[in-house]
Amino acid sequence: MKTLKVKTDLHCQGCVDKVKTTLDANDKISRWEADINGEVKLIIEGSITEKELDVLLNKNGYNVKSDTGFWADTIKWKRASFNTLNCLIGCSIGDFGMVFFLQAYYPSTPIMTQMVLAIIAGLCTSIMLETIILKTREYFSWSFALKTAFGMSFISMVAMELAMTSTDFMITGGKAAFDDPTYWLALIPALAVGFITPLPYNYYKLKKFNQACH
Repeated sequence: MKTLKVKTDLHCQGCVDKVKTTLDANDKISRWEADINGEVKLIIEGSITEKELDVLLNKNGYNVKSDTGFWADTIKWKRASFNTLNCLIGCSIGDFGMVFFLQAYYPSTPIMTQMVLAIIAGLCTSIMLETIILKTREYFSWSFALKTAFGMSFISMVAMELAMTSTDFMITGGKAAFDDPTYWLALIPALAVGFITPLPYNYYKLKKFNQACH
């Protein structure tokens, strides 16, 4: 048996009461206590690891605080990256799908109109994908899943859409040349920029407020 001492964002007795049931029910914790005076700490006796404890606290909206700095939490970076990837997939389906549709059936549509419609379509498909994930993974009702998906990551999705569409436009001029291999290669940097742009925001939101898309 080992003793684990970690800093957390539990700041009052009310916070401690919220996590009590979760910590008491874990079979890897034999005894625990909270020190909320000065440096906030949890003192845990048992076999649980710091990573596993962080996952437990996350269920109640709290976190283990890393001593390596706000932006150096590799666990949060991995989760933020996974969340951002889900958003990217959802945005890409609508964004590029709309471009393909307009180029194939309405090629005379002005470029700016195409960009605006592509962004709107990308936002819609991303919200739809996140709603389905929340419904199937978290067992939310459809209405609550839709409301949650829209509220959690709208800023992230808008930033992603603007970055991705702008990059694609700068490289291809907004023309979807399906028979040109260079067009498909141009999608790679567009997707990369779309992923990187909102990633720091998603990490900050997850680290600071424990809020994420999924």
